[in-house]
Amino acid sequence: MDMKEHIYADDPKVGHPDVRTFLDGVDYFFIGNGLIQAAVQVCRSGEGTALGLLIMNPDRFGPKRTALTCYEAEGITGTIVSVHVNGTDHAPLATELAANWDEVDGVPAVCVTWHADDIEVQERFYCPGRSSPRLHRRITVSSASNAGSDVLLSTGNSGQDARHLALPARGPATACVLYEIVRDDGEPFVLCRWKEDDRPSGYGTEFWTGLTRCETGDPDLDHLYYTARCQLPTAIDAVGRMDGSIWQYNLEWVRDQAHVTEALVRLGDYDIARTMLARLLDDFVSESGNVIDSGRHRDPIEVELDQNGELLTALRTYVDWTGDLDLVRERWGKVTALASFPLQEYFRHEESGLLHNTREYWERHGGHGILDGCELMHQFFVALGLESAVYLSEKAGNTTDTEAWKTAAKGLRYALLEDPTYRLIENGHLIKRRGLDGVWQKTITRPEECVLPPEIPLMESGPRRLDPDTSSVLPIAYAFIDPNGELASNTLAQMEEIWNQRWGEGGYGRYNAESEADSAGPWPFASIFVARASAEAGNHDAVWRILRWLANAPGSNAGSWFEFFGNRLAPPYAQNGIIPWTWAEMITLFVHHLVGVRPDLEGLTIRPFLLDGLDGMRATVKVREHELSIDVRRAPSAAKRGTRVGTQFFYWREQGVRVPLPESDLDITVLC
Repeated sequence: MDMKEHIYADDPKVGHPDVRTFLDGVDYFFIGNGLIQAAVQVCRSGEGTALGLLIMNPDRFGPKRTALTCYEAEGITGTIVSVHVNGTDHAPLATELAANWDEVDGVPAVCVTWHADDIEVQERFYCPGRSSPRLHRRITVSSASNAGSDVLLSTGNSGQDARHLALPARGPATACVLYEIVRDDGEPFVLCRWKEDDRPSGYGTEFWTGLTRCETGDPDLDHLYYTARCQLPTAIDAVGRMDGSIWQYNLEWVRDQAHVTEALVRLGDYDIARTMLARLLDDFVSESGNVIDSGRHRDPIEVELDQNGELLTALRTYVDWTGDLDLVRERWGKVTALASFPLQEYFRHEESGLLHNTREYWERHGGHGILDGCELMHQFFVALGLESAVYLSEKAGNTTDTEAWKTAAKGLRYALLEDPTYRLIENGHLIKRRGLDGVWQKTITRPEECVLPPEIPLMESGPRRLDPDTSSVLPIAYAFIDPNGELASNTLAQMEEIWNQRWGEGGYGRYNAESEADSAGPWPFASIFVARASAEAGNHDAVWRILRWLANAPGSNAGSWFEFFGNRLAPPYAQNGIIPWTWAEMITLFVHHLVGVRPDLEGLTIRPFLLDGLDGMRATVKVREHELSIDVRRAPSAAKRGTRVGTQFFYWREQGVRVPLPESDLDITVLC
């Protein structure tokens, strides 16, 4: 790979402070509908605009400065709404803002409240529908005065006229601003105008209220799930495009989008999940089965083999939840190519049967010092994907390659977990990588000609350790290995070395910070990997620690987190961005691991994991086209444990209760 791929020109020191992604005390609340994407910026430090609006065309990725409402000299100050009353102009002050998630007729809305003298201003931002690139900003002004007054509202966008409001004594007056992306024949721009009707459309309400809801009674947990639910659907445009990191890379990965589609089906958004998967198969998988990462196909020596397995696994998840086999039947040639590509002789290590090349899971490569070898995630996800391909082939009736895939999956499982020389296990725990000679690749040494910034840990002198690596817990999260076994326990215990490894605010680094090719710091979505595996292993304390950390980390008020927390060296790296995959991991943690809803084509498994300290959980989940209302409670005694599905009662089983697929809406009560 050309090391220039890692070099970006966007300089946060150039332009207005608003062009910077990281601002002290900032929260970004994301709203959108696939045709328009926006972030409400709430910055309480005064470093950037206190309350501003970044509107983006979701099919054009770019750095923050390219938002349609952001300008080099004035940033997003033109989106400030000011209030003129009693001869004085008022605008929101950074220290006086209160911002939170709210709803308007079931549609997620960002509610920001600020005060000026005896005036209270409440602004709500939301997308009213799903069929046009429009965003509403409802402004409600209230006065504590006994006398009425005239209020003048103005916003700098597009030179719009001010709006007069007659403010009653001790009462509110409301106005609405409509923002719309207009494309015409030229470059898209934002049209801003006052609007009388500000109610969401019926379809907007129907869409949002139909998504999976989950409540635990714990404010932190409920906030984490709800903010992921509100924001993940806003990150994907109408044809399935998704920036891997908003304002950062401006590129797409099969891996990220595969995990996002799994979360979307668990969220009940089947349509956009299907759209994304169809696009990935059609446009991101070559005829040979090579898949795109960071917007391009790679030579075999540097392909990310795990992506093939991740996409196959996502296809199985989609089919299990929806029952829609037509998606894979119509594209069976691409499914076959996906499964068969990693099995080429080029990748096969003759002595072990493992797969090898010079790429690793977090995208380091030969330029970083990665030598040719066998990566844990390549073996694991390819084996998991092959098992999914076998399952899909049998269900779809395309069994030509089924036996070959079964044999290959079994061989990879054996080599990964049991081969006496090459298994990816040392000292009782999973390891990241082995060399072609069978030696544990404990370290890497960056090449002398490496052009990365001298400040990063990888550039420090001497070999840099690779393990522990948070991706190593994914075989536990997927129950590929026994989550309650010694191998899982030892692997999770090893992760403690990279909690707070070079920082003090909590969270796991994505891998051993010694070999970090960026700045050292905790990664939210990698930390949720560990939370998912810990939940599967029944480790309550570990799940709580990670979720409490995320609930109090920077960005937690909005529930949108940067890729990692640390000093991003930009340039030459891109500015730190917001990762949609984090929202996907959060949704999967709650729906799959905590509530424990696991459908397949033959039936439905319900296996809740009720965290210590919770009295219960409630969720409303769509399986096929039916709504399951699930009530999980703590049983008064072990003898009372069991599951009631409609009128049927099932005795408790640790591995979960197996029930038929729903044929109607159902009430399910679990006493555990």
